[in-house]
Amino acid sequence: MVSPDFNYPFFVFLTHTIMMKKIFILPLAAFSLLACQSNHEVTVTVENPLGTDRMGEIVEVSMEDVSARLNLPDTAQLVIYDAESQEVPYQITHDGNLIFPASVSANATSTYTIAQGVPATVTVRACGRQYPERMDDMAWENDVVAFRAYGPALQAKGERGYGYDLFLKRGTTEPVLEDLYAKELDPTKWEKVNELRKTDPKAASELVKSFSYHIDHGYGMDCYAVGPTLGAGVAALMADEAIVYPWCYKDYEILDNGPLRFSVKLTFNPQTVKADTSVVETRVITLDAGSHFNRTAVSYQNLSEAAPIVAGIVLHNDEPATTAPDKGYMTYTDPTTGTDNGKLFMGTVFPTAVQDMKTVLFSADEKKQRNNAEGHVLAYSTYEPGSEYVYYWGYGWDRSDIESIDAWNKYVADFADRVQHPLKVTVK
Repeated sequence: MVSPDFNYPFFVFLTHTIMMKKIFILPLAAFSLLACQSNHEVTVTVENPLGTDRMGEIVEVSMEDVSARLNLPDTAQLVIYDAESQEVPYQITHDGNLIFPASVSANATSTYTIAQGVPATVTVRACGRQYPERMDDMAWENDVVAFRAYGPALQAKGERGYGYDLFLKRGTTEPVLEDLYAKELDPTKWEKVNELRKTDPKAASELVKSFSYHIDHGYGMDCYAVGPTLGAGVAALMADEAIVYPWCYKDYEILDNGPLRFSVKLTFNPQTVKADTSVVETRVITLDAGSHFNRTAVSYQNLSEAAPIVAGIVLHNDEPATTAPDKGYMTYTDPTTGTDNGKLFMGTVFPTAVQDMKTVLFSADEKKQRNNAEGHVLAYSTYEPGSEYVYYWGYGWDRSDIESIDAWNKYVADFADRVQHPLKVTVK
């Protein structure tokens, strides 16, 4: 797969199709000449308050601040260098921030330099789009994980796909969703399958296995069960101690589309929370390069009073979940669908204290209604009208870079620590 063509005009990051991956840019000598002519640069210091190393963590500074300090023309391009004079990739976000990956040792400070110049080749590490050809899926990925949220076409069919779904990813850091969807939805292949089903059902089944994204062909698959549950980490209001399940999203706006950050705003249909309250939910989901976790900010319009809210992970077996409310995370080992798809490690992380975390099992009747899922592990908080409920959710896979639940629990605990103790960024 080839990758996108990225230019970096001031304040604007032009997003193109993810079917391309790299661009040819003028050599470093061009920057050297510009630097000699302008003699302007900005120094950014990144301080790590934790006693653990933090490698490739995305940080951000105000583009307006950088521009004012450099006195940049509107058409200017930038380069960023670390202390070893190695160029660092960057992206200008929809909300006017300049983001780039920073690496800082434990209890240390790293220095980066920003100057006017022509940036080098950039590799896409985070991207996504809506797939109207697959019932309006909103699907996105970075170099280690991939996800989807179900859309209005699916809801119109009456399917209750409330939760987030996962595409497990391994063996590549490149975008894979375009390829997965293209093969899964190829009409010529399905025509052949339907013909074979009339005469040779076994051959038809084998043909489906050869292209289906429910089978791992070397770089990932969809083997996670969502159904009418919170899936991989959806947040929902509660009324009378019952979850008010959100339906599929109604409208979307992609805010950022790589190379380092994907973000999308999803808006939902009005929903009755209490007898006299119809609220509209909005989510902004952000996935940065290198991270197993999405940052999600949830807000509700027309909610007149505080309401209980939960973020949950569906349970598909009796494997006990790990809850650490004092440290701000919970995890769970999912069996995945199928007999040989490995183990899936789920997790949610909270930047502020939650009121409680616990496993809530379905009754026998509700279990039948929820596709035989066992229940949820839930984190309880209170949503205040006019605020944002912010949390993180994601996964690891034992066929990829997370070998065991112990390794996952350590990753999640470290991630929670980083969320609660962000890097301190200063522009000089």
